[in-house]
Amino acid sequence: MKNQKYVWNIVLVLAITVIALYFALKDNFNTIVHAILSMNILSLLVVLFWGALFTIVWGFVYVVLGRKYIPKYSIKDGIAVAFVGSFFAGITPSSTGGQFGQVYIMKKQGIKVSDSASILWADFIIYQTTMMIYVTILFILRYAYYRSQSGWFRIIFLGYLINLAVIIVLYTIALFPKVYIRLTGKLAKFMGRFKFIKDPDHIVDSWTIQVTQFTKEAKALSQDKRRIILCTFINLVRLTLLYSLPFAIALALHIQIPMSKLLDVIALSSFVIIANSFIPIPGASGGTEVVFTLLFRGLMGSLTGAVMILWRFSTYHVVVFIGAFIFIIMRSYYDRQAKKEVS
Repeated sequence: MKNQKYVWNIVLVLAITVIALYFALKDNFNTIVHAILSMNILSLLVVLFWGALFTIVWGFVYVVLGRKYIPKYSIKDGIAVAFVGSFFAGITPSSTGGQFGQVYIMKKQGIKVSDSASILWADFIIYQTTMMIYVTILFILRYAYYRSQSGWFRIIFLGYLINLAVIIVLYTIALFPKVYIRLTGKLAKFMGRFKFIKDPDHIVDSWTIQVTQFTKEAKALSQDKRRIILCTFINLVRLTLLYSLPFAIALALHIQIPMSKLLDVIALSSFVIIANSFIPIPGASGGTEVVFTLLFRGLMGSLTGAVMILWRFSTYHVVVFIGAFIFIIMRSYYDRQAKKEVS
C-alpha cells in the first residue's frame, strides 16, 4: 500500500512537471530548446550533476554527526544517507518521508534508531539555523531592491517568516520545554471538550515525550561545539553551491550576466527555496518552477525557461534518480546480507 502511494506521488510530480514545462516553454519553445541543445556537453554534464555535488557535500554532515556513534563511519555511508533522504523527501508531500528513509539506512549501517533520531534532529537544527542566518543576511542586503521590482515578494516574505517562526519555536521549546508542555495540555483539553480531538491525554503524553527528547538532543548538541562548527561550515558550502547554480547555468547558456550579479542570483535562489518550503506537494512541484520563472525573468530574459529547466533537473530530478538508485542497491545488498545470516 505504501509503495503504491509512492508511485502515485511520483506520477503527480511528473504530471505537474509536464504542466510547468509547458508554461515555461510555450512562449519561447524554439529559443529555449535551441539554447539547451547548443550547450557544450561538458558544461551540460557539470550543470546537471551540480545538484548531486551539493547532496554529496550534505553527506559530510552525516559523516561528522555519525562518527559520534560509530568512530569509523565512512564518507560513502554519509553520502548514501543524504541521497536516500533526498529521494524520499522528493516523492512525499512536504518532504515528510525523507527522515524515515534515512533512519532505515542508518539502522542497516549499524546506528541505533534512537541515535539516528538524534543525528536527524542535530542536522535539522544546524541546517535551519545556518540557512536562516544566510538568508537573513541576503534579505538585508537585497530585499529592498527586489521588493521594489516585484509584488511577488510578499509571498517570499511570507515564506521567510514561516521558516523564521519554525526556528524561533524550536529554540524556545529547547529553552522552555515545561511551558510548551503546559500550553499543549491546556489546548488539548480545550479541544477535547468540544470533540475536536478524541484522546487529548494521549496527545499530551506523546507531545511530552517528543519535547523531552528534543530538549535532550538540543542540550547535548549545544555542548558539542566542534561538530556544530564543522556542520555549519559544510552547510554554508552546500547552500552556496545550491544558490549559485543558476549563475553557472547562465554562463553555460552564454547569457550576458556580469560577475557583479552573482550576489543577486544567490539572493533570488534563496528566495525561491524559502518561498517553496511550505508547498505541500512532493518536491514542491509546480510552485518551484513558477516562482523561479517570476523571480529570475528580469535577470535571464528570454532564456529564463532554459535556466529554470536545467536548474530544476539538476536540483531535483537528477538527485531523486540517484537517490532512488542508491536506495535500491543498498536495500538489495542488506536483504542479501540478511538471507546469508539466516542460512
